[in-house]
Amino acid sequence: MNDLFLRAVRGEDTARAPVWLMRQAGRHLPEYRALKEKHAFWELARTPELATEVTLQPVRRYGMDAAILFQDIMTPLPAMGVDVAFTPGPSIQRPIRDDADLATLRVPEQDEIAPFVPDAIRLLRRELDVPLIGFGGAPLTLATYLVEGGGSKEYPTFRALLRARPELAHRLLEMLT
Repeated sequence: MNDLFLRAVRGEDTARAPVWLMRQAGRHLPEYRALKEKHAFWELARTPELATEVTLQPVRRYGMDAAILFQDIMTPLPAMGVDVAFTPGPSIQRPIRDDADLATLRVPEQDEIAPFVPDAIRLLRRELDVPLIGFGGAPLTLATYLVEGGGSKEYPTFRALLRARPELAHRLLEMLT
């Protein structure tokens, strides 16, 4: 196995810095674009075979020192009852703005959150000769999307909620945690 990434993470001296690409960087690949023409984003992320293929594409093409699992930081939200669309970035259909909105969220059981991820990891372990990196959205990041309804540079709605209803923001963050 190419363990350059792992050695660097452990703080060991390596001949060079390890190289890897986040999945967003793979969007320039013609093989990714071909899959994207046939499959919606959530289908790519939720189908273990497709997520495996997208994860492997930059590794195959560029000989990366690590692979990053193809997923999205929004992955936990549908299991909480949140409708997330990609238009093209994440868009929350019903943002959280008050107690009634917060009451629509549910805290799912652990195995409900992303049941397709372990299957993708199992497939990747058979294929990879480099370490696999995963990632997730921090509760604060997810909260900003849930309140704003999508990405934002200034987060005016979320910042206003923090000032006006800090207890509501705290309950949302607890649920996400």
